[in-house]
Amino acid sequence: MELGSITEFLNNKSILVIGAAGFLAKIFVEKILRVQPKVKKLYLLLRAVDTKSAEERLHNEVIGMALFDVLREQHGASLYSFVYEKLTPVPGDISCVDLGIRDSLLKDQIWNEIDTVINFAATTNFDERYDVALGINTLGPLHLLNFVKKCNNVKVLVHVSTAYVCGEDAGLIQEKPFPLGKSKKGTEMIDIDMEKILVEEKLTNLHSEHAEESAITSYMKDYGSKRARMFGWPNTYVFTKAMGEMLLVHYSRDTVPLVIIRPTMVTSTYQEPFPGWIEGVRTIDGVAVGYAKGKLKHFPFNPKLTVDVIPADMVINALIMAMVECANRSTTSEIIYHVGSSLRNPFKFSNFQELSMRYFVQNPLIDKDGKPIKVGEFTAFSSMASFRIYTAICYSLPLKVLHLAINTVLFQIPYKDKYIALDRNLKHGMRLAELYEPYVFFKGM
Repeated sequence: MELGSITEFLNNKSILVIGAAGFLAKIFVEKILRVQPKVKKLYLLLRAVDTKSAEERLHNEVIGMALFDVLREQHGASLYSFVYEKLTPVPGDISCVDLGIRDSLLKDQIWNEIDTVINFAATTNFDERYDVALGINTLGPLHLLNFVKKCNNVKVLVHVSTAYVCGEDAGLIQEKPFPLGKSKKGTEMIDIDMEKILVEEKLTNLHSEHAEESAITSYMKDYGSKRARMFGWPNTYVFTKAMGEMLLVHYSRDTVPLVIIRPTMVTSTYQEPFPGWIEGVRTIDGVAVGYAKGKLKHFPFNPKLTVDVIPADMVINALIMAMVECANRSTTSEIIYHVGSSLRNPFKFSNFQELSMRYFVQNPLIDKDGKPIKVGEFTAFSSMASFRIYTAICYSLPLKVLHLAINTVLFQIPYKDKYIALDRNLKHGMRLAELYEPYVFFKGM
């Protein structure tokens, strides 16, 4: 698809962007403003209690980012007047009915004006609290769909999901929707309404027992993991995203043209607006950062397997093309696109291992004392079992011995802080390994 046809489509368009402070959403907003300054309006839904808070988030978390430096160079002193003419912050919350938008006039304006809706809203923590993930990733898309059905001119709804809603399937993963309620394990159906009821009951019981917030958080994280594994998904994140897809596909048929984008592991930008922009620590970046800080020297992964990574700007380019294509179609049936690299340009874990070491040897991070952190060879374990055995023998047992030693007066003072630091690093490494286990041994493409 030619760029000209895309910019022509975007001309004078009004777009509702959900989760506008998110990583991919910011790249989308910047791209639209840069390639088509004649876009009419971008309504940006931001989780905020009022308009002032939404405006502050827009300024501090979106426009103020280095991501917008190219636009700053293009527009100079007139950037903010241009941006605020095109962008309207909307305080709200996707986990609420009508997206939590309280301003009835603004709500009517959006219903009458917008013709395109993009949903980036998600909590991407693998072990998120189940109530939070269910509200945002599962029920949020349904709230959005019900909101979109009240709009007068919407031509397309684009929902950003994840390629890993497939669970731990192997081989070529099909671009197919999930039937509502279908489990990946056994014959038991998923009753999403019951999942909501169960969560509400658990929270009510915990509050009635006057449980502390930390205890509630821990319980809801464990409960989400338990429900995910029960139905055949490896963690709360992909389970709740899969259920969100189910609701969207089932209730959008014959009403709203729907596109679902399923990216793999999203990394920094490749080219636009400039190479290397990223926000926070994402997916496989956590492993690279842990290695660079000297906290991860050993990790479970099969060097021969492919790690499917895709630059963020490529995801946005694919999304925009899919958006335009779907809007120009006459059918309302859903279209699903996987956005990844493993089929055409596979990147092996051995490549990741080699490049990480080469980069951080030449460009070491600096520790709190101002000294470069030295990194060594990144050792791979081809199974979680071998990794756990190695960790137990080489780290857990010596730490237990040290823990016993510091209980004596002789060792307590000089070694207590050392023990705490080592124990923290070990727990951090094991948590990363367990969270990433389904993906470092993933055999799909």
